Amino acid sequence: MTHRAAGPAAEPVTCEVVIVGGGPVGMLLAHELALQGVPPLVLEKLPTPSGVSKAGTLHARTVESLHRRGLREAVQPRPARGGQPSVPFHFAAMFDLDFAEVSGEGPVMVGSPQAYAEQVFAERAAALGARIVRGAECTGIEQEEDRVTVEVRDTSGTRHEVTTHWVVACDGVRSAVRRSAGIPFTGTPATVSALMGEVRLLDPWNAPTGWQRTPRGWTLVWLNPAGHSRVCTYDFRGPEQDRQAEVTFEELRAETERIAGHAVPMAEPRDLTRFSDAALQAERYRRGRVLVAGDAAHAHFPMGGQGLNTGLQDALNLGWKLAAEVQGWAPPGLLETYHTERHPAGARVLHNVRAQVALMNPQVLTTSLRELFREMMHLPQVNRFLSGMISATDTRYDVGVPGDRLAGAFAPDLPLDNAKGPTSLAALMTDGRPLLLHSAEAAEAAEVLKGWTDRVRVVEVHAKGPAPLPAPALLIRPDGYVLWSDPGGAERVPTLTAVAEAWFGTPA
Repeated sequence: MTHRAAGPAAEPVTCEVVIVGGGPVGMLLAHELALQGVPPLVLEKLPTPSGVSKAGTLHARTVESLHRRGLREAVQPRPARGGQPSVPFHFAAMFDLDFAEVSGEGPVMVGSPQAYAEQVFAERAAALGARIVRGAECTGIEQEEDRVTVEVRDTSGTRHEVTTHWVVACDGVRSAVRRSAGIPFTGTPATVSALMGEVRLLDPWNAPTGWQRTPRGWTLVWLNPAGHSRVCTYDFRGPEQDRQAEVTFEELRAETERIAGHAVPMAEPRDLTRFSDAALQAERYRRGRVLVAGDAAHAHFPMGGQGLNTGLQDALNLGWKLAAEVQGWAPPGLLETYHTERHPAGARVLHNVRAQVALMNPQVLTTSLRELFREMMHLPQVNRFLSGMISATDTRYDVGVPGDRLAGAFAPDLPLDNAKGPTSLAALMTDGRPLLLHSAEAAEAAEVLKGWTDRVRVVEVHAKGPAPLPAPALLIRPDGYVLWSDPGGAERVPTLTAVAEAWFGTPA
């Protein structure tokens, strides 16, 4: 990465924030920034959306977060079913987890192909003023003291430059921005070689459908008898030596048949690709005026859609903080909390994915380990632990308020009443502003925050229904996490002042 001091002849800044990469993470971040009044420029190298969805499951914490933006239903091609007595999910392809209790609001899991969610986020971001430019590939950046120059190549090969104050890399595992910024991407090397593609199965009823483990590896087949089926193979004999080698139809067919142990007739291949279990993470999520999110920040074997969900949660965490920095009210260190909060979350995903890969080894010794592990998964405490980890509902941040039982936890949605009538916590958060909820008995909290009402929405409420408010007053960040709660008593008010200053800057 090149640093240079901006001189008097420097090009004027053309936009405040450039997002490189227009996948679902980049588009959701664009929505979050535009919602805060900072519409970004999104540069996407594909001239048109690919329509390919490598992931299609949104887990509970992502679903809850999108509900607080009015996006939960929008990202669902088909309505999700809520209130199911059992919601099976897998750990290392053992479908013994039950997600039914990971969230008390709405569906705990939503089927949303990532290409569909990406389109929804893009449309909402554009409606709020974000500018999306397709066919624009970032080839590198030059970072200066007060700006970043983004080098762009269009589909004709013509090169351009865009000057901005901030760049966010959402451009995937091979991120040109991350490399150009000099952010190390480190972790554990590949041990597995995997292939994936869509084909027309010529004998679909004899194909190895679902997740099939054999002594030679794994086949995964999402069957569509009337059209193209997705076929995936996992080879545990070692990684592919040439990771960039083009996947051929014959390679996918032969590997599927080798692992399955019988002929699997197929034709009409499309979208063939290879991947591995290399587990890599950016050592820093920020360097100067460059930040990383999604696959540009963390890459791992695709297990349960965790990569997509982790990336979307990166965007929700970063959006309001970066907007505060651009708008000038961010207190010192606010933007650094993006790294301190999301880097451990990403590292935990890499950790559990490595464990799942180990449990999927086709060797006979691993078979015994899988059987033992499967028995343990039926213990309630083990189910809660693994379900909370995969769904990210166990996420809790250190927000610097020790002794506060709710600080750092995700605020639950509740039906509420206020002066305007029935509402809910989620409905009060769709504008993306910080929120102080307080009962009439805790009106003193509202008085304390009078100096921050340009940044914090203050609403007096009372619970509607049997579920009481978690506390007489709650200060909630735009991404839904509690910063402060008041269990009652005037001694808590000075703490609220300190928390407001730490997270929302000096009063107006």
